[in-house]
Order: sequence, then structure tokens, then C-alpha cells
Amino acid sequence: MRDRETMLQSLNDSPWAEWLQCSETQLYHINEPEPGIFIAESPNVIERALNAGYQPITFLIDTAFDTPQVQALTARYPSAQVFLACSDVLNSISGIHLTRGVLCAMQRRQLQFAPDMIAHHARIVLLENVMNPTNLGAIFRSAAALGMDAVLLTQGCTDPLYRRSARVSMGTVFQIPWAYLPDAPDASNAIYMLKELGFASAAMALRDDSVSVDDPDILAAEKLAIVLGTEGEGLAAETISACNWTVRIPMSHGVDSLNVAAASAVAFWAMRKAN
Repeated sequence: MRDRETMLQSLNDSPWAEWLQCSETQLYHINEPEPGIFIAESPNVIERALNAGYQPITFLIDTAFDTPQVQALTARYPSAQVFLACSDVLNSISGIHLTRGVLCAMQRRQLQFAPDMIAHHARIVLLENVMNPTNLGAIFRSAAALGMDAVLLTQGCTDPLYRRSARVSMGTVFQIPWAYLPDAPDASNAIYMLKELGFASAAMALRDDSVSVDDPDILAAEKLAIVLGTEGEGLAAETISACNWTVRIPMSHGVDSLNVAAASAVAFWAMRKAN
């Protein structure tokens, strides 16, 4: 038994009743003017967030999932309250379903972009208005796995720390550096800034002048930003025009494009920096 452990008969006996009914945006702003909170789900995601230095506020654990791994995680932070409850209690709020039985409320921290965070990197990702959290999480997972050094996001992108984004990423949002760029309707200004830092840029888009994803000139770039846009609309015309190359993935059977998350994995693998 943990000294700070509380068994819940109702979520109303804990702060989780409020948090689980808040939208992600409300949680983001809940402590204004100080940074808000986010909720990490599943032991692996929580562990990666803790390893990245995020501070836990409190844990909410399904008793059926209170495993030695989970107990070891909570033991690392004796100041964090631990709430336990059965599945029926945890699922009593409409729309809440725990896929891995463990939640952790964590303190956000300020993440501000600075050129120094990417100046020495060889491969970075620039995302323009990717709003779907599932796609964003999958892109982060591919970026971390396939040799990308950092991810930059326009203000129109969904939050990598949103519960679904972080879960789909398998916690890689806590393993690869990322930051939002100053507000702009598209990523074109960011591309010009990246050029000053020595980055060439490749826009993933379907155009008549698109070159193949394995074009030798692109692969030879010492520093490269791979630019992807939102599902459906894709990249803004101004963003594509600002890039050095417009790039497409060769397709078969009359298929013209892939989902942005799938396309990102192919692009990252093809354009990764050779050892």
C-alpha cells in the first residue's frame, strides 16, 4: 500500500471529476497565467513523460492495472497523490475510456522556439496546420523512429501533449525536441528562417513540378526540413513556393496520395541523413 493512496468510490471525491470533463483546451488554460496541465495515458507514455522531466501532479489508476511497473512509476514521485478506482468508477463519466488503465495529470512547461534548438540538426520536420491528433501522434512516432532530429509546428497544429496525440505517438512526443513557431497563417516565413540557418526544404505536395522522394539532390542536402501539411488541403501555395523542392511519393494502381501520417513515414525513411 502507498502511504498517499486513496481508493475512490466516486470520481467526485477527487480533482479528476473536473479534469476528465474539461476539454484539452480548458486543461491547457486551467492555471493561467501559469502553464496548465495535460493528462498522459498508459504506463509507457507516462514513463517517457517522466523521463523527459515532466512533473506529475497525481495518478489515477484502474485497480486491475496496478502492476509492478505502475507501482515503480508512482514510487519515484512520493509527493504525487495516487487515486485508485475500479473500472466502473473510472468509466462513469461519459466519453471516458481508459485503454491502458492509468492516467497521470502533469504540469505543463513553457516551450519556446529558439534557433539554437535546431541549428546543429541535419533533418527536421515542419508541420503546417496538422489538426488531427491521431495523425500528429503518428507523425511524431515516425519522426522519432526514422531519424528526424526535431519537429516544428505552426500555431494551427493540434497540441502534441493532448491525450490522444501523446498516446498514438507511444510517448515519442516526450523523446524528440519540438516547439511551436510564431503565429502565421502558413509555414512560409518559417522556411525563410530555416534557410538562414542553412536548411534546404522539401514540400510534400502533388504538383506537376514535383520530384521523387528519392531524388539524389534532396538526399545529398546536408541540412533538410521536410514540410507536411494538413490532411485534405495540404500545404499552402505560399509554403510550397518558399521550398527548394516539391516532392511526391511514387504511387501505383492509380492511387494519387497517402494519408499524411503514412506519407510522413515514407518521406522520413527516404530522406533520412545517411550515416
